[in-house]
Amino acid sequence: MSDPAGIPRVLVVQNGPDGGPGRFGAWLTEAGLALDVAHGYRAEGPPVPEELSQQAVVVLGGGYLPDADDRAPWLARTRALVTRALEREVPVFGICLGGQLLAQVAGGTVRGEHGAPEVGSTALTLRAEAGEDVLFRGLPERCTAIENHVDAITALPPGAPWLVESEHCPYQAFRVGERAWGVQFHPEASAAQTRGWDPERLRRLGFDPDDVPAGAERDEAAATPVWREVARRFAGVVHAAA
Repeated sequence: MSDPAGIPRVLVVQNGPDGGPGRFGAWLTEAGLALDVAHGYRAEGPPVPEELSQQAVVVLGGGYLPDADDRAPWLARTRALVTRALEREVPVFGICLGGQLLAQVAGGTVRGEHGAPEVGSTALTLRAEAGEDVLFRGLPERCTAIENHVDAITALPPGAPWLVESEHCPYQAFRVGERAWGVQFHPEASAAQTRGWDPERLRRLGFDPDDVPAGAERDEAAATPVWREVARRFAGVVHAAA
């Protein structure tokens, strides 16, 4: 339910201690939404709820595959909530792991350590289908976003419009139905956050620990308004559906 002031509430599923809603969450609150963050990974909670009482769901990233229930047991409950949201046409926005989870529950496929990893600011291309999408239409055809993944969606759900692609990972953004979106990139991440990434992991994946934050900082001024606009439009979908 909405809060007493009539503000729609968003359930945000956080999958790790460093994976909070960041600036995407701040943009949603600026657009008139309230966030209820569920720390599924943390024993002391707040946990992922069994039932969805909020007017939207945002599932964040994390170092897991969507069905890694042995390592992340809260993902089973998260999948169930996203499935219910799709059935009820409750707005959903999935980021990285969250986007992969949305793809999987809607009938797509995800593979671990598939293809070339993408880390840091990455060039994206909007596809023709984005011109008909309420979140992505009218955005720059070429833009960048921060990435940090080795797993990938390998097939979209049946009938899902394919909205954005990159050179090494085609399925960067898609939509399920009319109110659910998944993205492989991290619109919530700022360039400053990349300076805290493990340099040994970056080297192991083939990236220079100095180049990653430098590239993110170089592209941030142009990228930030793009993803702020997507957050604003998603908030509009939530308000209209509430």
